[in-house]
Amino acid sequence: MLQVPFIRQNKALVLERLALKHFKELEVVEEVLALDDKRKKLTLDYDETQARVNSLSKEIGKLMAQGQKDEAESKKSEVSELKQQLQPINDELNTTEKLLHNTLVKLPNLPAASVPPGKTPEENVEVRGGGTIPALHANAVPHWDLVKQYDLIDFELGNKITGNGFPVYKNRGARLQRALIQYFLDYNTNNGYVEFAPPYMVNETSAYGTGQLPDKEGQMYHATVDNLYLIPTAEVPVTNIYRDEILKDSDLPIKMTAYTPCFRREAGSYGKDVRGLNRVHQFDKVEIVQLVHPEKSYDVLEEMVAHVEALIQSLQLPYRILRLCGGDMGFASALTYDFEVYSTAQQKWLEVSSVSNFETYQTNRMKIRYKDGNGKPQLVHSLNGSSLALPRILACLLENNQAEDGIHIPPVLQSYFGAGKIS
Repeated sequence: MLQVPFIRQNKALVLERLALKHFKELEVVEEVLALDDKRKKLTLDYDETQARVNSLSKEIGKLMAQGQKDEAESKKSEVSELKQQLQPINDELNTTEKLLHNTLVKLPNLPAASVPPGKTPEENVEVRGGGTIPALHANAVPHWDLVKQYDLIDFELGNKITGNGFPVYKNRGARLQRALIQYFLDYNTNNGYVEFAPPYMVNETSAYGTGQLPDKEGQMYHATVDNLYLIPTAEVPVTNIYRDEILKDSDLPIKMTAYTPCFRREAGSYGKDVRGLNRVHQFDKVEIVQLVHPEKSYDVLEEMVAHVEALIQSLQLPYRILRLCGGDMGFASALTYDFEVYSTAQQKWLEVSSVSNFETYQTNRMKIRYKDGNGKPQLVHSLNGSSLALPRILACLLENNQAEDGIHIPPVLQSYFGAGKIS
């Protein structure tokens, strides 16, 4: 969530950066400032009225001590009238503060200076890439056919049990899924991340803290009786671990990782681009999250990008890294890098990870702070990334490693999977 003083002091910059993000409701900025002006006036009115009440109350005490009862009664009458004025002012102040907050959360995070202009995914900027696109044998097929051939995933069974977009992994497909999760977690913990196993449902406050509410409520599954949300990513519960806490400067950086299933409604998704594992409603993902000193967050972002890049390289998959343009960025992000892996059988790039710096947007909502050198609380910066999301990684691993004699497992996974090939 943006901070009102920053908006007031940098109005032109705020409008310029919001325009880069193609935010259409720029009038919200003026609404925020107008409500803040009203809040300030009401606060002043309340404080001045309360100060007058306090001053008269002291005078009444002195008058009573001096035996001037008539004068004291006159002051008491004035105090009574002033107290009657206080409650309406306070009520209007509370209403204005709530309206200011509800208006402020409509504003997305400002994109960083390095975010390129553009509105569509085609305008994202390729930073670098690596790996070799394999030459497949003549009978190679996409993963949705390949998993049937080797009895790895049953999409129809998932549809029977739950509905479309809930695949059932089975036999060696389930084992490969488990091997990937364990490898990703080991890779992260070996690089200094502390593992957590968080809940898969969160309350409204947690969903608000990371920016899922009020922006993405339509994309989350909502258990209405208990007012809980199934998590769309481990980012939500993991970042909220430190909500409402003041950390020591020496505590930073805080590095966390977690495996969770993720649940996304993906309303309106259909067609060939979402076939098989390309887009599902439940999927597994290993996440990394960092809470860092504000001056170091962009260095940490590059470190996290390099961390994910090395993980993809270890799987021997062809990849590219994109810096997202303003119009393709998430609501809460200040800068995002997307990782895409090439699916040779589908002849297309598939997104497998996003690594983002949120600066203070999330931590302001969650009030995650640290004490600076002067002992003054300051907001930390939060970052997260997929390390990695499994469905499309699995799809590309299967497709790119298929051969006439079976599906070859990358060397780094063989000890986790227990074999070098699926045949």
